[in-house]
Amino acid sequence: MVHLTRRTVLASAAGGAALTAAQPGSARAAATAAPPFVPKGHDPVDLRWLEGGAPAELAGGTTWGVPWPRGALAPDQQFSLTTASGDAVPVQTWPTGWWPDGSVKWTAHASSSAAPRGEGYRLAPGTPQAPARPLTVRTSGGAVTVDTGVVRVAFARDGDELVKSIERGGTVIARNGRLVASRQDEPSTEGAKKVGSESSAGVVESVEVEQDGPVRAVVKVTGKHGRGGKGWLPFVVRFYLYAGSDAVRLVHSVVFDGDAEKDFINGLGVRFTVPVRGELHDRHVRFAGQDEGVLAEAVRGITGLRRDPGAAVQQAQYEGRATPPTDTWDERVTSRLQWIPAFGDYSLHQLNAHGFEVHKRTGKGRSWIKVDGGGRARGLGYVGSPTGGLAFGMRNFWQLHPTELEVSGAAGEEATATVWAWSPRAAAMDLRFYHDGMGQDTYEEQLDALEITYEDYEPGFGTPHGIARTTEMTFWALEATPTAERFSRLAEANATPPLLASSPQHNRSAGVFGAWSPVDRSSPAKVELEDKLEKIHRYHREQVDQRSWYGFWDYGDVMHSYDAVRHVWRYDVGGYAWDNSELSTDSWLWYHYLRTGDAAAFRFAEAMTRHTGEVDVYHLGRFAGLGTRHGVQHWADSAKQVRISNAGYRRFYYFLTADERVGDLMHDLIDADETFLTLDPARKIREGAYEPDPAALAVSKTTDWGALAMAWLAEWERNGDPIARTKLINGATTIAALPNGWAQGGDITYDLADGRFSSATEPSVSVGSLSSVFGLIELMTELVELIDDPQVRDQWVEFCRLYNATKEEQAAVSGSDWGNLNLRQAYSRATAYAANQLDDAELAQRAWAELRRGHAGYPQGHPFDSVRVDGPAVLNPVDEADLSTNANAQFGLAVIQCLALVGDALD
Repeated sequence: MVHLTRRTVLASAAGGAALTAAQPGSARAAATAAPPFVPKGHDPVDLRWLEGGAPAELAGGTTWGVPWPRGALAPDQQFSLTTASGDAVPVQTWPTGWWPDGSVKWTAHASSSAAPRGEGYRLAPGTPQAPARPLTVRTSGGAVTVDTGVVRVAFARDGDELVKSIERGGTVIARNGRLVASRQDEPSTEGAKKVGSESSAGVVESVEVEQDGPVRAVVKVTGKHGRGGKGWLPFVVRFYLYAGSDAVRLVHSVVFDGDAEKDFINGLGVRFTVPVRGELHDRHVRFAGQDEGVLAEAVRGITGLRRDPGAAVQQAQYEGRATPPTDTWDERVTSRLQWIPAFGDYSLHQLNAHGFEVHKRTGKGRSWIKVDGGGRARGLGYVGSPTGGLAFGMRNFWQLHPTELEVSGAAGEEATATVWAWSPRAAAMDLRFYHDGMGQDTYEEQLDALEITYEDYEPGFGTPHGIARTTEMTFWALEATPTAERFSRLAEANATPPLLASSPQHNRSAGVFGAWSPVDRSSPAKVELEDKLEKIHRYHREQVDQRSWYGFWDYGDVMHSYDAVRHVWRYDVGGYAWDNSELSTDSWLWYHYLRTGDAAAFRFAEAMTRHTGEVDVYHLGRFAGLGTRHGVQHWADSAKQVRISNAGYRRFYYFLTADERVGDLMHDLIDADETFLTLDPARKIREGAYEPDPAALAVSKTTDWGALAMAWLAEWERNGDPIARTKLINGATTIAALPNGWAQGGDITYDLADGRFSSATEPSVSVGSLSSVFGLIELMTELVELIDDPQVRDQWVEFCRLYNATKEEQAAVSGSDWGNLNLRQAYSRATAYAANQLDDAELAQRAWAELRRGHAGYPQGHPFDSVRVDGPAVLNPVDEADLSTNANAQFGLAVIQCLALVGDALD
């Protein structure tokens, strides 16, 4: 069996216009062969803060994306940014997406916390305002140094420290920024914590400056955690800095490449050494609690003593200011300072989503004493003095429990500040498979078990080896201990980084993301549908909190199906547990945000994107490039498929935020077709022998190809590897050339070299109900307009028209009917697309009739309201409704697209 690398694929690729090689997001035009065009120009675009109002603080700065209509702007277009009152705001701009004609499709923009801030902004083609002091990046010797004008950060180019130092005004605020991890040989059990424990530090393998100003710098660091003679836990850490800011934002991604049976992670975090200066009573520790709360502590407290040093002294310490000289204090206190314990170690740990505690101690080997506790901490700490210190925090702190903020050694010359993404105080991470297989040793037994639990089990397949998790952190190098008010504002910026956004109306006018339209309540029928869309979205959003769908590996996902008898989601029943993007839940949430512009909708979809793109997908190992079907654990099911790793589910977030990590994840999937060489998705049901042939692979034209094509579309848009465009267009055109296009049956195979499908001379039919509900409909809605190929358009429109047609209509066109198809409500949007393309009013009415009929979904009159269940029937009061995740996703997508495509035909 031959295995093709991307280089051998490129060397043998045939057909299709070639693009010159480029990294995604480079600033060139999309295609060297693109015809010249005259930019049409575009009016200024209004921007608003996602959460509304003007934020008091930013996490260093903010970066956002804006779409533009085809042919409007050249790729090198500059932009100016002003507040609503007309103040010029320094902005850095770069293109992130291109239309096929070479015009810019998406731009990304960055602004600093030091810039003028308002409730709204105006982005317009024009000359940008330069920062008062542009950010600079310098590479020299063993370091890359970024100077924001306020702080200077030196990044190591090798070794076990990522950040050499963070300086402010010539003073080192923090140094030796490093990654820390520890593991143990056995799971945590009572009395047996940290058996065979081993610690490791992140070791730098490469450092890359991805952006170097003038407003924003991005430094990418990759490596592995050291472990004896070999590394493990590969990481990618990006650092973000902004001109005039004292903040360093960090996006930390780590891949688990251990053995789930013997590698139990009991600590994972980022640590800085912080020089502490001044007397012990002038050294401060801060933690942000719930809501606006702040815990203010000093290493050596001088309040509440038997003797009073004076009101001015006590108030200064409490507020974090330098205390008056000790010779102004009451001598009965100053003569006895040595008897007041100095607490140099502090810990705020959030071991579950519902409660945190703060403890402190005088030093190693001494008992911890409880300070306080609360519900949900905002995830920000501080250690320092009136001469400067480090604020350190983690986003989604309580949601991603078990987490911890730790200060150690603050009574000495140097403290350490650690953000624990996995707290050492929690039980060790246990990623072992949740059952022993129960004797499912053959495909026959596994398929029989599938009939009862809906779990597709196979020995050795339920492995976490290769899954990943990304966390976001922010560090502020402060010139003095912040006031409680400012510290609370920083905590809010850490917990919910402010983001600028263009309106749904502008985004729709740009023609991006296919068929959708802003919220429309212009008629009673539309009001009814809009209300239903809002109810199903709100229900799922609220279920996250009611059901406590939180935790390091779980947060961002939702459950698949509900158990009305137990009044719980089927968290323990095979394929009915975690959803893992089944039937395009991610897309539903993103289209809901696009239509509404609602902040809660954005944050819901954002959390899902962070989860499904990392945890539900393999990033290395035998399953790299594949995702895992829904199950009790996110990696449990043996169905490893490209339909789950689908780049289309991440594409929204990338273009709206320019997030580099998500860009990497999409880019990594352009070779996912190679997985068909090593794993046959149909192995359990295939009849006869099958030996993968690179020139004739068994890749489906719908579910498989649609997912692969989404990665190629994203890569083509981003001006990346030219093989993506080649395979995308070759796939679409060769499928369209089949007698029945996407409905063609028979032994149609796929050529890995160039993405072409084999041909057929006689029409036959093979259509599955899942064929188009993993993004194929959304893909083709966009692709048809991008490549403007009449045969592709006609064949796809015919597929959409016939899916819900009568068997007689199907047979008249295809030679035979399409069988008893499911999910007809979901496919009402396919009918709507055909009606729109054919300008067929009768077909438009048929689409609405299909939606109302509700086959395998919600028929007209279905109750969308929830009821409260409480008392002894449930552990906690919950809302319950006759709604499922998959039905919600497909109903939501169907309504959204029907409104956009045939909304005028709605009675």
